[in-house]
Amino acid sequence: MDKAPPQLLSSGPQGPLAAQDAILRCQAALMARTGLVEGATALAAELADILSCHRVSVGLLHGDKLRIVASSQAGELDHRHDAAVAITAAMHEVLDQRLSVAWPASVPSPPISLAHRQLAGTGEAWTVPIVSAGSIIGAITLERTASALFWPAQVALCEHIASFAGPVLELKRTIEMPWHGRIGDTLRRWFSLPGRRRSAWALAVLVAAALLALPLPWRVSAPARLEGSVQRAVVAAADGFLQQANVRPGDRVVAGQVLAQLSSQDLELERKRRESELRQHEGAYRAAQARNDRTQMVISQSKAGEAQALLSLTETQLDRTQLRAPFDGVVIKGDLSQTLGAPVQRGEVLMVLAPNDSFRLIVEVDESDIAAIRPGQKGELALAARPEQPLRFTTRRIVPVATAAEGRNYFEVEATPDEAQANLRPGLSGVAKIEVGQRSLGWLLFHRAVAWLRLALWTVAL
Repeated sequence: MDKAPPQLLSSGPQGPLAAQDAILRCQAALMARTGLVEGATALAAELADILSCHRVSVGLLHGDKLRIVASSQAGELDHRHDAAVAITAAMHEVLDQRLSVAWPASVPSPPISLAHRQLAGTGEAWTVPIVSAGSIIGAITLERTASALFWPAQVALCEHIASFAGPVLELKRTIEMPWHGRIGDTLRRWFSLPGRRRSAWALAVLVAAALLALPLPWRVSAPARLEGSVQRAVVAAADGFLQQANVRPGDRVVAGQVLAQLSSQDLELERKRRESELRQHEGAYRAAQARNDRTQMVISQSKAGEAQALLSLTETQLDRTQLRAPFDGVVIKGDLSQTLGAPVQRGEVLMVLAPNDSFRLIVEVDESDIAAIRPGQKGELALAARPEQPLRFTTRRIVPVATAAEGRNYFEVEATPDEAQANLRPGLSGVAKIEVGQRSLGWLLFHRAVAWLRLALWTVAL
């Protein structure tokens, strides 16, 4: 098959025909048909016309079985007929010897040709193997009733046509094959490779399997944010107006520091009124005491006690107009500098404080990974503000309520940092990775796809 194609061959009444033209005719007839059977039948018909054969058959291997897929005769050969059995035997004779076989032989040392002798009878029979990618995938058998031997030029032409048609026939067969057939065909080809190539493929498969089975740490990745371990709300103790704001979010404060001031004019007037009433009742008590009027003394003493209680209440309310920090920390919410003079209501949250040296971490773990999370697991947090310094932490609690946000369902996992780091601020965000054990590389690569596929199959009730 490594010879150059002959330049000229006889084509009966049409006169001389170039071998290249014959190859192109066969190739065009094969490629013009979409199906495997139609293309192989067109190829057989062209060969029969070019070489004046009364029958040309094309057989292909399907695993270990050889099947005749096309014939130049009008009807399809039934594999149970004697002619089909004889043609199949001739093709097997070629496949076993891996070379072309003809009868009558035109070479001094012909190969074994018992099946071809029986097929030819008083005529001639010739079979060439079909090769694709270095492997024999079938054979073409030509039968002729003429008494002359196949010309060497015709023999070479058949081999070249078979070598050109092999890849096209293989492609058409692969396209028509179901997916499970393609997998089986690939495995059969692999096992039919020569020993060295098959060993290389086997080694590659073993290396890939070993890599996929390699145990690696499994770390669940999820968005996370840093919060203060304790958050204290600073609220308005009474209705009033905002008079002064001394701090803004991000400022550090100390315990007892005045954060904001509410308007106190009304309470100042109330305190003066209560002080005046108290002095009046105390004066009436002393006057009754001088007169030795015990009844008036009791009445004045009671009214003085009432005035003292109301004065104490007013002073307490006046003191609460100054909003003070309950502990050392940082203001994380509540910018009052733009709302001076605005009315505030009793119980309204004006600021939120958090300690500046104690934090907790909130990890938003996706619902698909929450089953692997347990309290006490270790992890690392890479903050967006400082990704070069991961923060080690330990999980403490899993909030058993799902939260739906941004198109996903997640559970909040509370964790505490293992060490203190400088310049941490509540509200910083980043990506946390929780160490949950070891899994194989293959599982890490494909477990999400497998879970998605299972859910999809469950959805369609398969």
